[in-house]
Amino acid sequence: QVQLVESGGGLVQPGGSLRLSCAASGSFIRINAMGWYRQAPGKERDLVATITRGGITNYRDSVKGRFTISRDTAKNTVYLQMNSLKPEDTAVYYCNADLMTWQGSRTRTSDYWGQGTQVTVSS
Repeated sequence: QVQLVESGGGLVQPGGSLRLSCAASGSFIRINAMGWYRQAPGKERDLVATITRGGITNYRDSVKGRFTISRDTAKNTVYLQMNSLKPEDTAVYYCNADLMTWQGSRTRTSDYWGQGTQVTVSS
């Protein structure tokens, strides 16, 4: 019913940049919020950045000033511009969407996840 498709991951050297994209498709009524989370081996999945329907952003402290989250509402797409990348940014990055969807004739709010995209920062 709902699909989140991610792209843009890869291998970069420290100090380099990457831009991640995530496009939502399906029968959802509207996007309440979208965000990016990351998970390194042996660690929990942690918040990186989020953006609400109204455009309010929130960032993990360690990425403030380096990462920028944005969205194109017409394309149902969220982006994460990552600059000045560090080895500790290495992780699988997951797109998340908080969506209003149909449940029969009623609506509900549900969480959806993308497939994940690998970001590796190494020299």
